[in-house]
Order: sequence, then C-alpha cells, then structure tokens
Amino acid sequence: MSNKSKPNTGPPIIGVSKDMQRVRELIEHVADTGLNIVVFGESGVGKEVVAQNLYQQSPRSGKPFIKINCAALPEGLLESELFGYERGAFTGAEQKKKGKFQLAHSGVLLLDEIGDMSLPLQAKLLHVLQSGGEFSPLGSEKEVKSDTWVIAATNHDLKKDIDEGKFREDLYYRLNIIKIHVSPLRGRPEDIPPLIDFYIKEYTAMLQNRHIEKPSVKVIDQLCAYSWPGNVRELQNILKRILVLGDSSEVMNELFESERGTSNNKVTASIQGHHASLDGLLDLDGKNSPDNESFSLKNAKQEAVEMVEREIISHVLAKTDWNRSKASKILKISYKTLLYKISDLKIVPPQK
Repeated sequence: MSNKSKPNTGPPIIGVSKDMQRVRELIEHVADTGLNIVVFGESGVGKEVVAQNLYQQSPRSGKPFIKINCAALPEGLLESELFGYERGAFTGAEQKKKGKFQLAHSGVLLLDEIGDMSLPLQAKLLHVLQSGGEFSPLGSEKEVKSDTWVIAATNHDLKKDIDEGKFREDLYYRLNIIKIHVSPLRGRPEDIPPLIDFYIKEYTAMLQNRHIEKPSVKVIDQLCAYSWPGNVRELQNILKRILVLGDSSEVMNELFESERGTSNNKVTASIQGHHASLDGLLDLDGKNSPDNESFSLKNAKQEAVEMVEREIISHVLAKTDWNRSKASKILKISYKTLLYKISDLKIVPPQK
C-alpha cells in the first residue's frame, strides 16, 4: 500500500483558537518537506502530538517513529543511545547495539528536550546533520549513514541559551529551519472546553466497566477559570481524577487552593520586593543604597492596573453568578478577552 492511500491522521490537535489553527496549518504545509523542525512550548502543551502529526502527514508515515528524551539520560548514555555502539566499546557493552538514528532510518527521530543536550553532544549532532546523516557508533571506526528526518522539541528559550553559552548557535540554525510554537493553555482559554469534551469522552470509554459521573457544568466552568500551569497534561490528570473519584469537590478545592497559594506568594514577594526597592531608592534607612533597577514606576503601574482589573472583573462575575457571557457585555469586552483575563489574572470562582 502506498503512502498516498494511507489515512494522513495523527493524534488529534484539539482547539478552536487561532494559535492552534495556525499549528494545524503549519503541519499541513511542511509535513512533506523533510526540513528540520523545532517545536517550542512549555511542558505539557503537546509538543510530541505535533511531532506525531508531522510524521503521520509526511511521506514517512508507516516508517519508524523514534523518540528520545535528551533530558532524561546522562551525556554518555545519551550518546550511546543516539548513535549506538560496538561490542566492547565500554564496560558492559557485551554486544553490538544500534542507536536511535539507525533505528529511525527512513522515518522520524524526535529529539525531545533538545535544550538539555550537552555542548559536546550538540557538536556531534551538528556533524551528523551537516554530513547528511553520517556518524560512527561508539567503538567503531566505520561510518554508517541514516536517512532520518529530525524533529526537535524544547521548552527552552534557545536564543537565550545561545547568549548564555548553553546552546550552539550553528546547531540552532541547522535545526530551526521551521519553527512551530505551541502556546500555553492559559493563553488560549477558548480551547479548554473542547479539550474537556474530548478527554471526558476518551476516559469514559476507557473506564466503561465502571459507573462514572461526568463533571457538572459548574465544575467545567471552574476548570475553564483555572490557569493550568501544567497545561494539557495537567488537565488530563485532573479529569482522570474527577472521573475516577466521582466527587469532584475535593479535587477542585485542592486545585484552587494550590493556585491561591502560588498567587499569594507571588503577590507577597512582589510587594516586599517593591518595598525594599523603594527603601533603597529613597534612602529611608539613611544609607546610600544604589538604585534598584528591578523597580520602576512602569512596573508598579502595570501591577496596579492588574489589581484594579482583577477586583472589577471579580465583582462583576460575582454579581452575575459567574455568567461570563453577561459579564463580558457589562464590562464591554469580548467573551474571549474575558476568558483570557480570568485565566491571566488567576480569578477563580468561589467554592460552594
């Protein structure tokens, strides 16, 4: 069967936001090019799902799809896993072993968390990419060649890593021919309801031998108001717990207590930091303290605006019993903007 006759489908990329529409469009446009790609995004946003869609929609679909986590292995072990080794190459190498590059021949190799790869190993990877896939397994003087499409993924800011000497600039430009960025879930709150619907159906089917109470509309509204620092992976775990436990109140209380604690700690630290900055700037202790560059009127103004917005939006939501459609009309902002601000300002509904 030819690749053309195979269904070009991968794990679904769920979302109605413009960001996710753009990700799907990029995948469709570049999947058949074989160009090196870096998928950027925070942990838990679904970078591997993007890589799997690229693979499934490419002419390499049906060939090997190999993944290796560059952050999970020490340098020596990662090198042997990537390039393989000959018998006797090192202590414990009792037999020859192929590396991920050879195993992914004619297919795709996903280098997950590429930003955590050591500089010496980055240099070897660069050589492989520049030579068209040629490398020597550990303990071998012979070179082998692998026709492998390399897709990298990272939660690092690689340009910042380059400035700090943690990532090779030449490797960055060799890998980053195509850049796909997956936004954090808190920046696209309109994607939360369809994600909830999708995973509820998936997990309900998985647990069909058990009686399961689906989350109420109130619980779903609360989930939509949460900021999801762990992104889609965290949402998946919370939904599993709710479906298995049946009673969502404990899960929701724990979720929002954690968020309140994090938010309060940040606010306290910010206030204390600004007090210290003001003391230094105004020399309130009678000491000649240098100016604190971290403090600025602009930053203080931004935080004050956010505080006022949080109070006003919280008040309107309370008055409308968290009817966000009605609240957006009262506030004269779009429904989407209101959802974004609820998430960004960490406004949570009261626990009843």
